[in-house]
Amino acid sequence: MTDTRFTIIDDGRPTDVLARVRGDQVRLAPQALEQALGWTLKPEGLCRANVCVPLRARASVEAAEGVDLVGVASALGRPLAVDGQARAAYLGVSAHERGQRLESLEAPDFTLPDLEGRPHSLREQRGKKVLLIAYASW
Repeated sequence: MTDTRFTIIDDGRPTDVLARVRGDQVRLAPQALEQALGWTLKPEGLCRANVCVPLRARASVEAAEGVDLVGVASALGRPLAVDGQARAAYLGVSAHERGQRLESLEAPDFTLPDLEGRPHSLREQRGKKVLLIAYASW
């Protein structure tokens, strides 16, 4: 495997790093992991600021080729979508964080255009009943 440019999207923020990619397997240098996600691999586990996540099987995250992005996402309890051909990955929020958002019963704000191109945001509709219809071609 040779190093190539790879984009990791976390919290809506894309970061380009060097990675070793084979299919959907992505290996990062420890510095690239910290640059993209803010996590550092330490003897006590994956750490960011004053929080450390212990690793049950360190080998599931660390290998000679680098830190495994799939293993990191799994250890953090976060879903990961990887497209090796596009050289990109998206790290989703944890189940705990999704659960907290659901408990609030408040949808996150977003803005979309109507058929005439005028933008409308969800926050403009707060306090009203709203029917959202979503469609995807896939």
